Amino acid sequence: MKPSEKQQKLLQDLPGVDRILALAQNLPEYAEIPKTILVGSIRAVIQHLRTAVFTHEAEIPTDLAILSAVKKKVDWEMTPNLKRVVNATGVVVHTNLGRSLLAREALDHVVEIAGAYSNLEFDLAAGKRGSRYSHVEALIREISGAEAAMAVNNNAGAVLLCLDTLAKGKAVIVSRGELVEIGGSFRIPDVMARSGALLKEVGTTNRTHLRDYEKAMGQDTGLLLKVHTSNYSVVGFTAAVPLHDLVKLAGRHCLPVMEDLGSGTFIDFSAYGLIKEPTVQESVAAGADVITFSGDKLLGGPQAGIIVGKKALLDQIKKNPLTRALRIDKLTLAALEATLRLYRDPLKVVEKIPTLRMLVCPLGVIEERAENLIRLLESLGNQRISLMRKKLASKTGGGALPLMELPSICIGLSIQGMSAAVIEKRMRTASTPVIGRIEDDLYLMDARTIQDDELTVIRAAVADLVQAV
Repeated sequence: MKPSEKQQKLLQDLPGVDRILALAQNLPEYAEIPKTILVGSIRAVIQHLRTAVFTHEAEIPTDLAILSAVKKKVDWEMTPNLKRVVNATGVVVHTNLGRSLLAREALDHVVEIAGAYSNLEFDLAAGKRGSRYSHVEALIREISGAEAAMAVNNNAGAVLLCLDTLAKGKAVIVSRGELVEIGGSFRIPDVMARSGALLKEVGTTNRTHLRDYEKAMGQDTGLLLKVHTSNYSVVGFTAAVPLHDLVKLAGRHCLPVMEDLGSGTFIDFSAYGLIKEPTVQESVAAGADVITFSGDKLLGGPQAGIIVGKKALLDQIKKNPLTRALRIDKLTLAALEATLRLYRDPLKVVEKIPTLRMLVCPLGVIEERAENLIRLLESLGNQRISLMRKKLASKTGGGALPLMELPSICIGLSIQGMSAAVIEKRMRTASTPVIGRIEDDLYLMDARTIQDDELTVIRAAVADLVQAV
């Protein structure tokens, strides 16, 4: 469509890229900006203005205004995609927000290892090539009581590796009620199929008995698999076979038993008045031959899949070519080692590992944090802001302890003339995003998952929000 006379005149007034580039290069704020980013940003701004002329005959702004728009575009381009956010959702192990926070000791060790060479695969005592797994194996064995241990990149990888090693081309017997689906629509049957193992379901969705496993055994049976349903719970008329009974049955038939604990924990949460979750130590003591679990959920470390069990089987698993494809890097090893070392002091570990600290945090501490945030927001002195205290429940998250609700205090934020949806979006798109939740048309921030040093970050986000409107 041919432009109108007015549009033609406006387009003639539109400055060229070279002109804006020359102006920008004389300004100190662009001195460290790569030229490709600056030119690309200028082109994007000018194209936006050109489109505005064609759609609604918008006036061409001044060069100063164009430079301001270019600066915003440049700032956006130079901002990392992966950024820190404030988790005010109340979900402690939030998968979409990076799951567990690392302890200070783990962060320090990662920085030290990342900025220097390390003995990743070098045996300092022998002066020759070593194994990367040696840096964490002894620690995992010490804490879990297992004969051997190793770590790969995540728990799905750990399950895949174990099944491929121990049951490729063989039948794996598993209860129908334990065929779980984990995040991203990945399912135990799919992982099993990829490993080459043959799924043999027994029992029903809600009830499986020991005799069901025994009847299903045959010449083609490779192992018995027990999967802890950590991300959901079936209640009511149910029955499941305890691990130690499964181990006894498998022992009579010379078959190994593997247990996928999913989240996995070294801590007995019932000691803190929370719901009981089976520990890795208990599974080892029950006699499971191979146990897999995550590193970045209830363990409170980095993303990793940890495998513990009998040495003879772990030796086979380590030799599988898939092990190299699934191996963890030096930064994960550094974070995992430092996290594991904290478990040597059971009395202090819940204080030092953020995930554990948030889960067992007393309500009184949460109430105090909520009051501190309210005082900070009230100090803005903006009459449009209304704040409300609400007693609600936090969640564990990360596919763990699905029935456990943690009593918490939420701060409800209302701003005159602004809906809860708008508040949520503005907070989510702040310079440091604050991720809350909406209930009953009220924007909420849960004090359990907010860190003490994030209170001022939230205040700044709210201050920007009310000033922008």
